[in-house]
Amino acid sequence: MTVDDVTLITRETLYTIITTAAPVLLVSLVVGLIVSIFQTVTSIQEQTLTFVPKILAIFLSLMLLGHWMLNNMTTFMTELWSDFTVYIR
Repeated sequence: MTVDDVTLITRETLYTIITTAAPVLLVSLVVGLIVSIFQTVTSIQEQTLTFVPKILAIFLSLMLLGHWMLNNMTTFMTELWSDFTVYIR
């Protein structure tokens, strides 16, 4: 196994992690931004007001995108393990 092989595996791993986690993180970011704008406009400074909508939005996005996320990770692991003979040289 060469340095190029390790670099390729690392790059593919990081790409898979970013593409899998990005939708849920973006949903959390958008909901947090909307709630913080709402808090600024209404002058409500309640801590649970930011927490509960984010948890609900993340849960909903995981329900909707969970199949795609699991398929993405499974495809990556299948490709990684199918080329196992390359790694033991």
